[in-house]
Amino acid sequence: MKKQFAVIVLAAVLLIGLMVYFGISIGPAKVDFQPLSEKMIPRELEADIIPEYRDMERAFACKVGNEIFVVVTRGTKPTTGFEVSVDKMELSAKEEKSVLTVYADFADPEHPERLAQVKSYPYAVVKADMKGLPDQIELKVNYLK
Repeated sequence: MKKQFAVIVLAAVLLIGLMVYFGISIGPAKVDFQPLSEKMIPRELEADIIPEYRDMERAFACKVGNEIFVVVTRGTKPTTGFEVSVDKMELSAKEEKSVLTVYADFADPEHPERLAQVKSYPYAVVKADMKGLPDQIELKVNYLK
């Protein structure tokens, strides 16, 4: 009995060691990121890519140079004061494809009628600590009060 227990423990330790060595994880892996201010957003991204998607509510990723950026857009809003921020990101595998899940917080203005009545296009840009682009991106939104 003690021999069987020792073999099981040894097998478990070996399996965990192999998973760590080869970077295999169970469940989604947290993706580190850095939120960017407007001044830090690469010009190519701001001028060529964001305007194409600003009317939609979505998340997308793109590569500029050797860096990966994730953008979350809220679509067209009737006033200023709408906000968006990235809370966290996770990378997982589904059906042999890499899936980046972006968790974003959306906040609406408390009194939009008191704000400038001009169209706005809120978005957030983060620099992601990833080596390549994911195959798919899912956006999960938390609406703040």
